[in-house]
Amino acid sequence: MTEEGTFCLVLHSHLPWLPHHGSWPVGEEWLYQAWAHSYLPVIELLERLAAEGRRDILTLGVTPILAAQLDDPYCLRACHDWLGTWQLRAQHAADRFRHADPLLRELASAEYRAADHALALFETKWQHGFSPVLRSLVDSQAIELLGGPASHPFQPLLEPRLRGFTLRTGLADTALRIGNAPSGIWAPECGYAPGMEHDYAAAGVRRFLVDGPALRGETAQAHEVGDSGVVCFGRDLDVTYRVWSPKAGYPGHPAYRDFHTWDHPTGLKPARVTGKHIEPADKKPYDPALAAEARAEHVADFVRTVVRKLRRIRAEQGKNGLVIAAYDTELFGHWWHEGPQWLADVLRALPEAGVRVTTLRGALAAGHQGAPVDLPASSWGSGKDWRVWDGAQVSDMVDTGAELQRAILSIVDDKLGTLRDPTIDQIVREGLLALSSDWAFMVTKESAADYARRRATQHTDRCTELIDLLRAGENERAAELAAWLRRVDGPFGQLDARGLRTG
Repeated sequence: MTEEGTFCLVLHSHLPWLPHHGSWPVGEEWLYQAWAHSYLPVIELLERLAAEGRRDILTLGVTPILAAQLDDPYCLRACHDWLGTWQLRAQHAADRFRHADPLLRELASAEYRAADHALALFETKWQHGFSPVLRSLVDSQAIELLGGPASHPFQPLLEPRLRGFTLRTGLADTALRIGNAPSGIWAPECGYAPGMEHDYAAAGVRRFLVDGPALRGETAQAHEVGDSGVVCFGRDLDVTYRVWSPKAGYPGHPAYRDFHTWDHPTGLKPARVTGKHIEPADKKPYDPALAAEARAEHVADFVRTVVRKLRRIRAEQGKNGLVIAAYDTELFGHWWHEGPQWLADVLRALPEAGVRVTTLRGALAAGHQGAPVDLPASSWGSGKDWRVWDGAQVSDMVDTGAELQRAILSIVDDKLGTLRDPTIDQIVREGLLALSSDWAFMVTKESAADYARRRATQHTDRCTELIDLLRAGENERAAELAAWLRRVDGPFGQLDARGLRTG
């Protein structure tokens, strides 16, 4: 069989720092839904493929902020409770639907089986957290792991010192959990400013992802950025958008399970999409057989799309090309119920169609590198610029963030000596959480905007209070507050603010 070219699937796993911060729609429930419906099945799929001898299956980005939650003892206990509650909700659904449509009765049974399986997976493989599970996949080279900066900031808006520090901290956190720092990253929001490639080179990062328009659509090869020695890969939007786009994509098919329609007494989602303009009460019950037919059609369509694109590249360039599709991991299972099985089918169907499936590092090893490029300022957000994170709706947050960064650097320069200071460590930790890109995104997109502003303000106020106490000479009170904050809400215990000192 003629090899058509190379395909890379890149998944980005990220949720904001959520523990101890309330309930649905944006608190711990969010984390446990994604854990149960995306992380467990996707990792199980990767382990199954790895057991078959597959290597370089896909490239998986796991942000340090998510890794901290998936290893956190509180979250592990709470997720286990949540999975048990899922079983109970399915039992309640069986009673609630016992005289209803047979499809609803089957849905209750299927939910119970899924919850039982998830509990078994969690109790046998995840009790010590995500890192041991992930490390096995990394060590066997089943996947390529991408890291990222701590707290998921929009890097172009950070002061250079903070930008370098948060990147080093994030990579060090991954090394602590996995054993080695990744040599590639998925930059938060694919945010890029000219010159950042030199930050990457200094931190040991050798490859990163940008959105296709940053390369003017020239995504069929990887490209060195300037003469930095750092290579960028571009997401192919034509292919990626077959699955998920701002306006369409497979998950909106009428036969698929509807994410937005709830049976509130049980907390389950019993309906299929049915139609774009159908009211929730009028949606039809979910039918797995119809969904399976749609999934098979969409697997075939995706494979045809990839093959067609690779053949076009070869016709135009005279050599095999590269297609990269990149998505949030949470799409597969959490947002799109059928997503994990679609993913499994695609990862088997593409090689059968003559497509080499590999990772970003595998694509480089196969020779998919073109001429050097200079990249413009960019992101993968609306307009492919920075407007989501520095636009008019969040201008006050941008100004507050800039002021906070100056205050953090000032207190480090004025008060931090050669010995480690846990209070200043906590100042930096709270500052990084305040500067997470998630808050501006949620405000701009009007998705739980009040929650996002509250979280950003909470971390900003904590950071500022600690700084003010140190400025006032209230060192003991500052140390007590920092210790309390670290106990109740403290990712990145290894964060050492001395990395921000000059000289």
